[in-house]
Amino acid sequence: MKLTIVGCTGSFPGPGSPASCYLVTAHDGERQWKIVMDLGSGALGAIQRYTDLEDIDAIFLTHLHPDHCMDLCGLHVAVRWKPGGWGRGRIPVWGPAATADRMATAYGLELDPGMHEEFDFTNWTEREPVTVGPFTVTPFAANHPVEEAYALRVEATEPGKDGVPVTRVLTYSGDTDSCQGLEDAAKDADLFLCEAAFEEGRDDEIKDVHLTGKRAAEAATNAGAKRLLLTHIPVWTSQTKVMADARPAFAGDVAVAVAGVHYTV
Repeated sequence: MKLTIVGCTGSFPGPGSPASCYLVTAHDGERQWKIVMDLGSGALGAIQRYTDLEDIDAIFLTHLHPDHCMDLCGLHVAVRWKPGGWGRGRIPVWGPAATADRMATAYGLELDPGMHEEFDFTNWTEREPVTVGPFTVTPFAANHPVEEAYALRVEATEPGKDGVPVTRVLTYSGDTDSCQGLEDAAKDADLFLCEAAFEEGRDDEIKDVHLTGKRAAEAATNAGAKRLLLTHIPVWTSQTKVMADARPAFAGDVAVAVAGVHYTV
């Protein structure tokens, strides 16, 4: 399984990165499958550096803040208006119950048909897994001030070198403060992609919104995750600070996500 950081700046795009978007690829023995976790502001342009849009097999949205979903509007245009027609059917999109209506409203469309002709929308059911090709994706309720927010546990089973299937686990926090759902999602994860938008000492009075580097590291430790990759760091938050806060609380490898970098899980 390979993770590509398409966008990792928190809250809105930064000068060096779009907002949240992560491309994940895995092979089922017959072909490579591609899924996208979040499609935030500015991500649609950048993702085309790494894949043809028609090769996206599914999109998984953690919640409906614009920095995690708004470029679905641009993808709607690409699907609907591509000269010669879109080469595949509707793109499956999993997300909160309000996803289809929110996207239609954002683009100024009537709710019926909205974007249903371009996307096959399915609502998340908490802790109910979804299978797409070699991927199994399970949503876990997160601690963020919206009606629905989820952390995603992504398990990919691929053929091993000796022919024995190998399963790897990638957990993506979405946006969340500390909570049990986050730790359950990250249990024994091979790679924990976790937000760290806040700084210790600066944002201590703000509860139930975002993690700090320290709290992300504590969640990784409690979950038994093997590697920690900090993400969703806004332009006003110091990467150096969140790394310094994280390292004492997590014994494994820890790094900060960088747009354009690929990670093997």
